[in-house]
Amino acid sequence: QVQLVESGGGLVQPGGSLRLSCAASGNPFTIYNMAWYRQAPGKQRELVAHMTVDGTSKYGDALKGRFTISRDNPDNTVYLKMSNLEPEDTAVYYCNAVNVMSPQYTFWGRGTQVTVSS
Repeated sequence: QVQLVESGGGLVQPGGSLRLSCAASGNPFTIYNMAWYRQAPGKQRELVAHMTVDGTSKYGDALKGRFTISRDNPDNTVYLKMSNLEPEDTAVYYCNAVNVMSPQYTFWGRGTQVTVSS
């Protein structure tokens, strides 16, 4: 079991930046692949960025270059740095953890709202 708590969302103007944080507690952080997803109103949840336990990252289509995922294993935290934000980035952003040894153990945070608007 792992608990995930996101923070850092808010209202930002187009072209602005935000950094989201996801603090994990419970089982050892280093056995989980971590990811950020987002869900906009009326749309399906989509992958934003993913990072494995060894630090390999991948990004959703068209997001690499503006978004950067990182993890601080000693601090049990995963981050999402978002730059040059666009109104289309408006969504609830969710943190996700998948146990690498037992992928059926998947956990979600409650999400943090990001609104990009002038």
